[in-house]
Amino acid sequence: MKKEEMDQATDLGRDDDLLDELSQLAEMLAVTDDEEEEQQEDDGRIPAWSDFSVISSGVGEAIGGITARSLEEDDTGEVPEEDAYQDEPSFAPTGATRQNSWYQETQHYEESGKQERRIRQIAEDPVIVFEHVSKDYSSKNNGETHSLRDVSMKIYPGEFVFIIGNSGAGKSTMFHLMLKEISPTSGNIYIAGKNLVRLRRRKVAAFRREIGVVFQDFRLLQDRNVFENVAFAQRVIEEDPRNIDRNVRQVLEMVSLAEKEKAFPNELSGGEQQRVALARALVNRPKILLADEPTGNLDPNNSVEIMQMLARINENGTTVVVVTHNQGIVDMMQKRVIALDHGRIVSDEAEGGYWYHEENPDSAV
Repeated sequence: MKKEEMDQATDLGRDDDLLDELSQLAEMLAVTDDEEEEQQEDDGRIPAWSDFSVISSGVGEAIGGITARSLEEDDTGEVPEEDAYQDEPSFAPTGATRQNSWYQETQHYEESGKQERRIRQIAEDPVIVFEHVSKDYSSKNNGETHSLRDVSMKIYPGEFVFIIGNSGAGKSTMFHLMLKEISPTSGNIYIAGKNLVRLRRRKVAAFRREIGVVFQDFRLLQDRNVFENVAFAQRVIEEDPRNIDRNVRQVLEMVSLAEKEKAFPNELSGGEQQRVALARALVNRPKILLADEPTGNLDPNNSVEIMQMLARINENGTTVVVVTHNQGIVDMMQKRVIALDHGRIVSDEAEGGYWYHEENPDSAV
């Protein structure tokens, strides 16, 4: 492991025991000079996927940020080991507190197992990085409105992270920045190894295909059935037609919608529509999944189901970032929680809960 990576771990305030284990892991993961040279030679490769221009603007607007195939390389250009997480301890499908009955039916994992997984995460380069990011929205009445102020954070492979805050705290702005829908006023943002500030417009569509996105309002194509909505994401990346049928059926089975594949969106409940949106985001097997208020339009039971599915996805190695104001879900999951207030990060807890701040809707978006 490189010296700067060890310094990163120290800066994050890891305790001595964790650093000792990380040092042992570093020796196990050390690469030879030849391997390092090969990795450096592979840096910066971008797959030659076709542009989104083949899709009509109307359909493109309807699906918003729907995603396509994730990169085969990680952010260093190195092909990750397929079995990187196969020997990880089993995580409960929801990550909820042990008091919940549905959680008690799952396999409990030990504290040592959680620590081991965290060590493996920080041993890798982060997949999402904000470096002193600020975003100002001009306002005729108030001059400059600061939505984000000097925000810095790092999210590592395989993490499950909640971004919370009251209305106006800056959650939505952070989400849109990660999708390259807007650009920061200052600072740098790296997603999957790409500097979004320097990313050219013609490459934005290809970048968005590397991540999965789930929206609060589903954004399904109303004139297409469940199967066709999910298959559309595969056709966008020009997946081999022989594989589309198999891939779509697999992901529909995962979200328990195999029997609904011929139903249209207006024939589904809100929870079912969100599961279709989740299937569409997952069918191209992204390494990063972003969810904006995924339970915002759902009742409590459906909200728990969606979070269970997100936790199972995370268990398989996908980095999951959820923007939400749902206090019950955050408290139940006990995952990493980044709290925003007035455009600043005011808390970053490894296993936190939801806490409130005085609202100031005019301060941020």
